[in-house]
Amino acid sequence: MSFDTNRTTSSTLRFVIHPLSAVGVRPNELARTMIPHPLIFQELAHNPEYTLYNGRLTPAFLDHATADEMYWKVRREVILRHTGELPLEIVGPDAEVLLQRVFTRDVSTVRVGRCSYQFACYHDGGMITDGVLVRLAEDRFWFGQADGDLYSWFRAHALGLDVQVLNPDVWISQVQGPRSLEVLEAVIDGPMPDRFNYFDMAEVSIANQPVVITRTGFSNELGWEFYLTPDIDAVAVGDRILSVGQDFGMIITSADVFRARRIEAGLLNAGSDFDMTTTPFDVGLGGMVDFAKGDFSGRAALHAVADTLCRTWGMRVDGSVASLGRVLVSRSTGDVIGRVCSSGWSPFQGSGVAIVRFDSTDYGPDDIVGVACIDGDDHEGVICTLPMIDPDRLIPRGKLVDIPQPPLALA
Repeated sequence: MSFDTNRTTSSTLRFVIHPLSAVGVRPNELARTMIPHPLIFQELAHNPEYTLYNGRLTPAFLDHATADEMYWKVRREVILRHTGELPLEIVGPDAEVLLQRVFTRDVSTVRVGRCSYQFACYHDGGMITDGVLVRLAEDRFWFGQADGDLYSWFRAHALGLDVQVLNPDVWISQVQGPRSLEVLEAVIDGPMPDRFNYFDMAEVSIANQPVVITRTGFSNELGWEFYLTPDIDAVAVGDRILSVGQDFGMIITSADVFRARRIEAGLLNAGSDFDMTTTPFDVGLGGMVDFAKGDFSGRAALHAVADTLCRTWGMRVDGSVASLGRVLVSRSTGDVIGRVCSSGWSPFQGSGVAIVRFDSTDYGPDDIVGVACIDGDDHEGVICTLPMIDPDRLIPRGKLVDIPQPPLALA
């Protein structure tokens, strides 16, 4: 492959990481910034392309199924995906105190054995990153953070507290889809946990290994996640889940499986759908700022903008997929009016789907805007609310069984 170096720009390239054999090759200390998941061997047969997430490798592409086929798998059957989420451990008598200083939501209401969606803000109200908090004990938590740096933020706010912030070398994988709980029942060594509702945590045995599991995920489908600690046989756990899961139609997938599905679900991606320039109110998460709980990072700045209206919405594009970036324009003036933060193709809706953020609050559901798309043409984008489907999030709670029919060619 050759490029016209006088004309090629970063916007016309994609950058990926390919696994290569290291046998006989001189060691490279920079490889520490590209840490592989312990179950990466399950992906290597599928010509993987990796990207960096929290300094960890996570598959952006696998060649054994298309993005559309992966989409239908997670919506109709079950998938397995190894993620780059980074669990940090916060432990000690003042663990809850530290978390209350950092997060906008009240951590004291999270019982042992429960999980909670949380995010952190800078002092000016700009968002850092988000993730799932797991309360393992009264004084011990894991926070599975999305891409970003919370370790340093935790350490900075821990001054004067009796608490430790650690990287426990834990890895997270996801089993998602309508048949995911059937897979769980088949892979664990004993009975199902007595209590395993949405956002519950449980400890089970898989392949005779102790494993923490949570009723969480990044798909808005029924699902669970498992946490691999360094003291267990991760290979035995992964082999059992994948081999048993195949009886239920399971395939291993890349991040492609979640792109359209999580956009439809309105699940925001740290770094693209929100960042240090946005407050929770800008992106529709203002309801998760609890001013009554006491002081926390960014409280004063957020209180000053608490009446700010949301500028972040969904968008459907007929016949194409929106390009990323500042490509939203007013149809009347031609002025640039906002950004496409995330985009993909929804096989279920038969349209491009996107999460967009406008420069002002003048735009909202049912408005029509112009948008540059990947086919090189400008299309009309119709703004909509998020989530686009299952607005009450009944599917992941197990309160709605909704298995859509794919096109006849894939049925």
